[in-house]
Amino acid sequence: MRSARTLILLLGLAVTSLAHAAGGPLGIDHKLHYDNHGIWKRTTQKDLQYAMVLTVVGGSFALGDQNKLGDTFWRSLDAVAISSTGAQVLKWTFQRKRPSQTDSPNQFFKGAQYQSFPSGEVTAISAAVTPFIARYGSDHPAVYALALLPVYDALARMKVHGHWQSDVLAGAALGTGIGIWATRRKSPLIVGWLPGGFSIGFVHRF
Repeated sequence: MRSARTLILLLGLAVTSLAHAAGGPLGIDHKLHYDNHGIWKRTTQKDLQYAMVLTVVGGSFALGDQNKLGDTFWRSLDAVAISSTGAQVLKWTFQRKRPSQTDSPNQFFKGAQYQSFPSGEVTAISAAVTPFIARYGSDHPAVYALALLPVYDALARMKVHGHWQSDVLAGAALGTGIGIWATRRKSPLIVGWLPGGFSIGFVHRF
C-alpha cells in the first residue's frame, strides 16, 4: 500500500542517514549525540504522544462511526490500542537495554525491566496516522505530511538515548502494519464492542 511505503520510506531514510556500521540486528545501531533541548526535548515528545491520544480518542467519541472521518478515527483508535499492546508484549519478550542503559546495542534478554525493543511511542504514532494517510492521502496529498510525526518521534527518541535505530524502525513497521490492517477491516473493532450510542458520536447526538 502506498501509504505504508511512504511512511516507512521516510522513516527509513531519516534513520539510515544517521546510521553507520555498528551493532544490533540490522548492523546500524549506535548512539547519537545526546540532545535533550529544543524540539528534541523529552517533554515535547510526551506532549506529542498525549496530543495524539487525546485527538484519536476525542475524535472517535465525538464523531462516532456515521461518516468517513469518524470511521477513520475509530480505525486509528483500533490501530493504536492493538499495536501498543503488541509492542509491550515484544518489549517483555526481547528485554533489550536502552542506549541510556548500555553502550552496546546487542544487549537483549537482560530482564523484564529493560524494554527498548521496539519503540512503543513510534509504534503508536505510526498506527495513529496510517489510517488517515491510507484513506485520504490519494485525494489530499497534504495528509502525507502526517508521516513526519513518527519520523520526528523516532529521531527524538534516539537523540535522548531512549531507543536504538532498529527499535524505532521496528516500531514504525509494527504500527504501520496494524494501521493498514485496521483500515482494511470491514468495520472498526472497538466501536463494535461498545453500546450502539457510541457509533453515533456526541456531535451528532447533541
